[in-house]
Amino acid sequence: MNHSRWKLARERAIAQGGTDAPEVEAMRTEIRMAFDLGQAVHDRRTELGVSQSELVRRASRTQPQVSKLELGGTVPTLPLLARLANALDASLNIAVDGDTSSVVFTAHAA
Repeated sequence: MNHSRWKLARERAIAQGGTDAPEVEAMRTEIRMAFDLGQAVHDRRTELGVSQSELVRRASRTQPQVSKLELGGTVPTLPLLARLANALDASLNIAVDGDTSSVVFTAHAA
């Protein structure tokens, strides 16, 4: 079954009152949170006009690490989050409430 057929089958099952297993929902929540963080890093980086290469240099990471993070493919440690916030000249605020989260980089005062 290809990817598009799987999506349609899932949508049909949900429309008929079916739900995903709790493990699947938990995994989706984790993926969503990782993606939200990656999007926030990307948005702040582009807001600053900083290339991914420059962020790599500022955060002392590798290009694949930063790319994977921005794409939501990894969950960073707290020390890495602090390093990224510093590299992006910002404070990082993460709010988690149940299955929802918000990630905001706030610029340091000039």
